[in-house]
Amino acid sequence: MAGADDGTPDVALEREIRELIIEALMLEDKDPASIDPAAPLFGQGGLGLDSIDVLELAMALHRRYGIKTKGDDERNREIFSSVRSLAAFVANERDKGRV
Repeated sequence: MAGADDGTPDVALEREIRELIIEALMLEDKDPASIDPAAPLFGQGGLGLDSIDVLELAMALHRRYGIKTKGDDERNREIFSSVRSLAAFVANERDKGRV
């Protein structure tokens, strides 16, 4: 299976995360397929998310995948930079939980 281990994107997980973003942030006017997995989630050229959106998204990730992020984690800007980086983070955290 492609994904975080071999450096290739996990397309199914990226699709789930795009759907989760729309659901969690109530972006009903957006089509999940219209969100470029490599595009920035913040600022110009992206979805234009802000810090409150990140909190909502972090809670949604926790509910769906059981993954916790810390507000003071230096990696947050990188983790939440795009759908692709979020998918890689989720895949990596899920893999850590496996025995």
